[in-house]
Amino acid sequence: MASRKLVLGLTAARRLRSRAPILVSSSPLLESSTSTSHAAPAATRYSGVGPWGLLLSSRAISSTRQVARAAGDAPGPSAVDYRSILPEDEFHKVADETIHDLLEKLEEYGDSLQMDGFDIDYGNQVLTLRLGEMGTYVVNKQTPNRQVWLSSPMSGPSRFDWDASTNGWVYRRTGANLVQLLEKEISELCGTPVELS
Repeated sequence: MASRKLVLGLTAARRLRSRAPILVSSSPLLESSTSTSHAAPAATRYSGVGPWGLLLSSRAISSTRQVARAAGDAPGPSAVDYRSILPEDEFHKVADETIHDLLEKLEEYGDSLQMDGFDIDYGNQVLTLRLGEMGTYVVNKQTPNRQVWLSSPMSGPSRFDWDASTNGWVYRRTGANLVQLLEKEISELCGTPVELS
């Protein structure tokens, strides 16, 4: 009995697929209708039945992609070139050098700035820079991803990958360089230029 129902279900699905394209009213969310009072609403041509019996519309899919593209004007992340991922020992060497350089330069900057609430700390491979009421920066290594992560009170969280062509840590989503981003933001927050490179 169950096998007969299955055969009938497959037969019905085949019939739906073999039918000529179906005209169905489009969703007002996907496209605006330019109908007059007597005209039928704008229609979308469906090419048939997709997996699990769902009606598919190339026009609806295209419309939703256009909406998504318009909503996200910011560039998306660039593709990862897995050949460029650092071996673990090289990652630690480069990341540790970067974080220790930042630590030294920020300590010098803090000594010359003499700002209330300015405090820098390094422990458990995490660099923490406190700027009093202006917020806290955290820089740390993420070994499984071969990334350096930044938490910023101005720009939020970012994940930086090593870029051998520029010898720097780059956030693939925006193209920002870790050291340059920190220089810009800390200078703006503290009101005094800082050079970290």
